Amino acid sequence: QVQLVQSGGGLGQAGGSLRLSCAASGSIFSIKAMGWYRQAPGNQRELVAAITDGGTTSYADSVKGRFTISRDNAKNTVYLQMNSLKPEDTAVYDCYAEVRKYSGSPYYRYWGQGTQVTVSS
Repeated sequence: QVQLVQSGGGLGQAGGSLRLSCAASGSIFSIKAMGWYRQAPGNQRELVAAITDGGTTSYADSVKGRFTISRDNAKNTVYLQMNSLKPEDTAVYDCYAEVRKYSGSPYYRYWGQGTQVTVSS
């Protein structure tokens, strides 16, 4: 079994910062990509940021220059540092990890439990 546990988030102010963490545990042989999606009420789900096992990152245009994704491979953890927050960043944030449970097995995507981020103006 593989579990992703998210922490961080909550209430922030416009212009402020918040940090999200997502730790994967369980039967893990290797993790390929990790990342964050978000969804606000009435909006489509959006891929916010992703990072490969080699450290290559990608960002949604809406967060470029403000958010930073990073990962600690030794801890199987991905982080999302959110700076210069805007009210439109308010959403539920979900992390994911593409996990291989055994050598030679396929990668499957696992999800965290979701974290509410609310940014007040």
